[in-house]
Amino acid sequence: MNSWSSSGTLTTLERPVAPNNGLISGRKHALDGLRTVAVAMVFLFHTVTELTPGGSIGVDVFFTLSGFVITLLIMKEYQATGRLRLGVFYAKRLARLWPALLAVCAVVVTVALVFPQSGWGGQGANAIPAAAYVMNLANFGAFGSSTGGNALSPTWTLAVEEQFYLVWPLLLLVMLRFWKVRTVAWLTAVLAAGFLVSRSLLVFGGAPLARLYNGPDTRADQLLLGCTLALVFASVTPGSRVQASLQSAARWAGPLAGLALVAAVFALKEPATPGAWFAVFWSAGPTVLALLSGVVIGSLVLRPAGFASRILSHPWLANPGRDLSYAAYLWHLPVYLLLIPLVPSLWLRVPLAAALTVLMAWLSFRFVERPLRRWASRKLEPDVGTVTARRPS
Repeated sequence: MNSWSSSGTLTTLERPVAPNNGLISGRKHALDGLRTVAVAMVFLFHTVTELTPGGSIGVDVFFTLSGFVITLLIMKEYQATGRLRLGVFYAKRLARLWPALLAVCAVVVTVALVFPQSGWGGQGANAIPAAAYVMNLANFGAFGSSTGGNALSPTWTLAVEEQFYLVWPLLLLVMLRFWKVRTVAWLTAVLAAGFLVSRSLLVFGGAPLARLYNGPDTRADQLLLGCTLALVFASVTPGSRVQASLQSAARWAGPLAGLALVAAVFALKEPATPGAWFAVFWSAGPTVLALLSGVVIGSLVLRPAGFASRILSHPWLANPGRDLSYAAYLWHLPVYLLLIPLVPSLWLRVPLAAALTVLMAWLSFRFVERPLRRWASRKLEPDVGTVTARRPS
């Protein structure tokens, strides 16, 4: 039986705490490298769309990876202590994500006001839905006219994630109160399937593309599939036959899924015009992409010594993914839009945008994110001591 303690944490009174699971313990450096690759996909999609029409797949990877990593963090604390400190959980999320987001918003607003003829001119008001984590709703006109296409519109993905995480930890804890982890994994998969059906009903009901693309419900299955994978790993006994079977499957499934995603980046153009392909893709496409992403993620975790894991764990990929990928995602489109009227040549503008994006991401990490995360760690967990701030999950 569980109960809520006076400090707002869910504690376990009778159920014994499960031992630490080898599949969910430790940092997964290959996943940091995967973040770098996913950010590169999105950057190329926004800058050289004709070359990489499917680069937005990086977003599908991010959603699945985010659900996986956050659920791992929850399960690590839950299995180790029998509780989740919800207040600390949400405070850490804000400390990791909000400062960098507010910094981008402040710079865009300032430049838009001082230089109205710049690529950010007239876009200052978009900082409100961006900072409030409702840009996804604004992008399909939930508050009036759509704001899609502005320098801050990519923050819709952050909004989808944060809206999801307002609900998911609570729902997960309730399910863990009544069922074993393996059963909860099955229930989470069923819930993901439910959102697939819900999106399909929207598609065949004539919902516009902006609604299908930005909805918190239309992306929930991708996040939930990542959550499901994490719960499966949390339920696997280290060294068991199940783990051996998963590792054997990952040996061939991981490379195939990875190749499919890479091919899709260069060949898959998301349909924007209603028709048969539009209906098929927007009904099942996000789920399929999330499943492929989940196979890649699972393969990297199951086979840390595999070829792909070694490549993605290299410091040149893992370190930027850990420290810079979040800010790089925030800055890449504002930087590129600012350069469009200033640098006419595409093939000069793209590498310059990449270099400036990395610079702004480093400045964000060095002077905004890391100091505030360290301060938050001391305040939230004074018993732990000074903790080196890292890239958010």
